[in-house]
Amino acid sequence: MKRNRINQIRTAAITLSLTALVFATPGRALAHCDTMDGPVVQAAQRALKERNADLVLRWVQKPAEAEIKQAFERALGVRELGGKAQELADQYFFETLVRVHRAGEGATFTGVKPAGTDLGPAVEEADRALESGSVEKLITQVTSEAAAGIRRRFADAREKKVYAGHNVEAGREFVAAYVEYVHYAEGLYRAARSATAQQAGDREAAPAKKDSHQEAAPPHKH
Repeated sequence: MKRNRINQIRTAAITLSLTALVFATPGRALAHCDTMDGPVVQAAQRALKERNADLVLRWVQKPAEAEIKQAFERALGVRELGGKAQELADQYFFETLVRVHRAGEGATFTGVKPAGTDLGPAVEEADRALESGSVEKLITQVTSEAAAGIRRRFADAREKKVYAGHNVEAGREFVAAYVEYVHYAEGLYRAARSATAQQAGDREAAPAKKDSHQEAAPPHKH
């Protein structure tokens, strides 16, 4: 009996480990959706505890629901063995959920990072803002950093522009500083505008809520 149980655990461990390795892909980490104390893994922990896959489905795109449900049922089955098998089952489900969530964002997966991973002040403040109900500190933090970056690059480009006509090398130094300055400003602008446009598109795509006391407004013509 004991040997059979050991074999079951070993088989489960090999299966889950191989599955996790097959789906792991290299890439950079974004935000904190891939950390053990991030919201995605926290949702997964609660789902496993309550045996309710619906608690994690909001973190993935609709086409991926079937994959997550299958992984969830697989993890629940292995968890019944307890001990090390349960730990492996949990980790397998965490990694699957995070990988699929990140794929939906267009991000790559490099594994689930440990709790306490340094994510930078912006991510931490973004979470605190949601808890406190005030986003002003986050706005100040982000805009201050962006403004400081623009000022540094502007000063460098401005200084080198003065000497740009002295010789070819000085001219190249100016061009390099100019390109970095303009691209940095352009990148900030594009990122902000892209996010705003995406949100506007999501609102337009969402079905309008009709007021029970009013008639639906005519569709907007573009």
